[in-house]
Amino acid sequence: MSRPVYLAGTGSYLPGAPIAHEAIAEVLGNIVGLPERLRRWSEQASRLMQELVDIDVVHYAFDPVTRQPTDDNVTMSVKAAHPALAMAGLAPEEIDLLCYGSAHQDQMPTASVRIQEALGIERCDELGIHANCTSAYKALYLAHQLIAHGRNDNALVLSASTSSSELRAEYYNPALVDKEALFLRWFLSDGAGAAVLTSAPARSVGLELEASYIESVGGKRPSLMFNERPAYWLNPREEYERGLHHLRQRFRNALSSGLFREPDGGSVFFNGLKRMIARERIPVERVRILQVNMPTKHIIDSIMDECATIGIPRSALFTRLDRLGYCGPPMVFICLDEVVRTAELEPGDRVLSFVTEVSKFMQAGYSMKYAGKR
Repeated sequence: MSRPVYLAGTGSYLPGAPIAHEAIAEVLGNIVGLPERLRRWSEQASRLMQELVDIDVVHYAFDPVTRQPTDDNVTMSVKAAHPALAMAGLAPEEIDLLCYGSAHQDQMPTASVRIQEALGIERCDELGIHANCTSAYKALYLAHQLIAHGRNDNALVLSASTSSSELRAEYYNPALVDKEALFLRWFLSDGAGAAVLTSAPARSVGLELEASYIESVGGKRPSLMFNERPAYWLNPREEYERGLHHLRQRFRNALSSGLFREPDGGSVFFNGLKRMIARERIPVERVRILQVNMPTKHIIDSIMDECATIGIPRSALFTRLDRLGYCGPPMVFICLDEVVRTAELEPGDRVLSFVTEVSKFMQAGYSMKYAGKR
């Protein structure tokens, strides 16, 4: 037997002052020793990428002058958690499940228990998930299932990303950097988001989490976003000298290729979204908001054209990337926080979110039903 699960609170945190897109190269820093052809390409890419991603500002968790970090995934998660808990009317010690999702992590002890300690939660169930842009959705999925089946009552779900730490000039080996590494500098930024789920209807902000969904369709598709670290520890000097630490994304011809299409037609994203809608019996005619957790404008435009064929209008698209930037996994909660605080919904309206990540074509989504403010 399962029981309803409600959204009780949301929160978000974006570090530092907003940085204009045209200032990204200056703030992240010029990579000393970059080959001349790459330097010229990088200068041209700045203008092209602003049109491609439609992002006006980004946020970074380091001081552009001192070059020192101002936040990390733990501190940003804590800062996003506080407003979410306040909205829910819950003290940290009332949380009995903490689920944290981030792109990837090489830290021990893991971030989830560091967040638990920083919030002052002496004991709770705890899970950490690292699966690129699906990680936040998977944290939500696990919290949803565990509350629905009576294992937990109040869950704090978190995600954070400090992409800038892998994009700053100091991070790269300039002799080995390539366009696939530099490409990511123009749309990834930093931030954190939080959501509180509960079994108590009295704590609801008016939204019931009626469906959460995960799948992987990358079993026969190549990875498009990756580093080349092996699944064991290397000497850090060797890793740097071989450039294995560089985060890269294949983009030349890949973003418009058949890799994003299903054999029987339609995009990978659209077919995944349709599977979620069918399995969870989501009434598309009631979809008021669709948050597409992807940063590339022309791909989002294509996806919305596909969605219109099943009755989800282009007007349902909810995006604030122009003023929030794109920080990967936590965007799902950052945008949900915007929905909760600004959107005007009617009873029965649905809020949908879905993502296709390109490290190995994992997909995930959720549906929430609006029942009215508490």
